[in-house]
Amino acid sequence: MHTIEYIGPRPRKPVRKSWGGGWLMVFLVVTAVGIAAQPLITKVLADRAPVTELKVEETVSWLEQHSGFGNRLAAASLLRTQEDISYDDAYYNISFPMGDIPSDKGVCTDLVIRSYRVLDTDLQKLVHEDMQLNFRIYPQLWSLSQPDANIDHRRVPNLQRFFSRHGKEIPIESDGNIAENTSYGDVIVWRLPHGDTHIGIVVPGPGNRKHEKWVVHNIGSGPQWENKLTEYQIIGQYRYYGMPAVVQYNQR
Repeated sequence: MHTIEYIGPRPRKPVRKSWGGGWLMVFLVVTAVGIAAQPLITKVLADRAPVTELKVEETVSWLEQHSGFGNRLAAASLLRTQEDISYDDAYYNISFPMGDIPSDKGVCTDLVIRSYRVLDTDLQKLVHEDMQLNFRIYPQLWSLSQPDANIDHRRVPNLQRFFSRHGKEIPIESDGNIAENTSYGDVIVWRLPHGDTHIGIVVPGPGNRKHEKWVVHNIGSGPQWENKLTEYQIIGQYRYYGMPAVVQYNQR
């Protein structure tokens, strides 16, 4: 009887499956990613933490320990965050000087205007008087033939031109970032993604983040204290220390 030769692949010994193999690798990768991302997650959560009235008062008190117009302007803008303001960009007929739209309404420019008025600086009057003398060098964007004291100071491009003429314009870095010498109280102008301009004031961060540069601005939800200085494209940075207004501003 002849032996039959087996032709085919060599039989393999069964391999015992490892209970840890693949899942262990996934676990290690996820853990490593989590550890690497923790600082970013912590920062995001801190930025979104509610800014309480106590934090506002603490930061205002800290600013008041350091003299200077910029610190006082930053403090005034922080106090605006305690006001309940509905976003309203409607045209209003208002008095002159020191005219204001209803105190429970406003846009980004109204926050800046009201903050300066705490320091006896009436941008309505100052912008209007400058436009009366120099109307053609202001942006011609609204088909007007003369200044309008009801609205001119409430338009971001007009405030940009005024601040650049009568204050100090801080050069923007080539990469679009803020200058190293950015100070509390500096006025920042942004270009929003949809093309509109926006304006706010540089302030300290809350709590142990006081030496960070945050902003107070109103982008639709009333005055907000946020870590959004570089959130949008910066197109202007100004340091304007004001001129006394003739009429005293009455705070609510």
